[in-house]
Amino acid sequence: MITFLWPWMLLMLPLPWLVRRFAPPRTVERPALRAPFFRHWQSLADRDQQSIVSTARRVPAVALWVIWLSLLLAAARPLWVGDAIELPNSGRDLMLAVDISGSMRVEDMQVGNRMARRIDAVKQLGSDFMSRRSGDRLGLILFGSRAYLQSPLSFDIQTVQRFLLEAQIGFAGQETAIGDAIGLAVKRLQERPASSRVLVLLTDGQDTASTVDPLEAANLAADLGVRIYTIGIGADSLTLPGLLGSPLGARTVNPSADLDESTLIEIARSTGGQYFRARDPEELATVYRLLDQLEPLEVEKALYRPQQSLSALPLLIAIVLSFALVIRYLWQHRAARSAAATAGTAARAVHD
Repeated sequence: MITFLWPWMLLMLPLPWLVRRFAPPRTVERPALRAPFFRHWQSLADRDQQSIVSTARRVPAVALWVIWLSLLLAAARPLWVGDAIELPNSGRDLMLAVDISGSMRVEDMQVGNRMARRIDAVKQLGSDFMSRRSGDRLGLILFGSRAYLQSPLSFDIQTVQRFLLEAQIGFAGQETAIGDAIGLAVKRLQERPASSRVLVLLTDGQDTASTVDPLEAANLAADLGVRIYTIGIGADSLTLPGLLGSPLGARTVNPSADLDESTLIEIARSTGGQYFRARDPEELATVYRLLDQLEPLEVEKALYRPQQSLSALPLLIAIVLSFALVIRYLWQHRAARSAAATAGTAARAVHD
């Protein structure tokens, strides 16, 4: 559908005709000059003037009206308005805090017939989780020895996904600062609507480097209405190969011995969230699906109509036609002057 922002501009369409119809005629005063061969010069001048007038009269009136109409259409600011598009209006402000300390390189995530690193499983499944949060405002915090805001809250989910997939172990240090990650998330979420402040914190260890105690940070989050869902990642058992990779001397260990589940449970409980345990990629995927249910997208929709300005098209038509008429006028005017000069030369030759 095409609409005009300033349709009243089209009311000026008859303006050139009104000027031509009611404006007083122009009077031209010619100075008196006595000169020899006056009648001969007058005949040459009249011929030249008649040629110019004839050229002006031959200018297509239709082209001039098309130029005027095109300028009015451009001034009326035409817009193409597309069909209404529904946009989700969830209002969720969800911050994801991911542990990238040294322990996240442990290969205890069973993927098919091979073992994958914890960070690789977190990246893949976390990216899938983000892709399902269309309409939410997502942010990303990466933490190790320190916590860093990798991406502020944004509707640009693809960019946040890319930041997560590009995260590398050790970039934030080898230790774990859970309390600092919570404090940074609270700082970023405190100005958002209270009903939409959510933090998903994923770690495989215990706090060893924070300047703020994790439980104190959780209490601050609870006071500000930030719900925290904590996820403890890592297998409960891992078989280490024996001599030269053989079963001889193999032993079973608990790679998640350092996971501080009691603190993660208390953080979630005090803020109105939940604690989840993810021992393998399947359990982690289940956790993310549960989070989709606990923090669902709102059903309210916002309508958006795409718009595109069409002013450039009539303006381009007016410019092209104007240049064409100017070139035509100059060419005919030059031809008329050349003909007048030739006639003058012939007249002087006859007189001589």
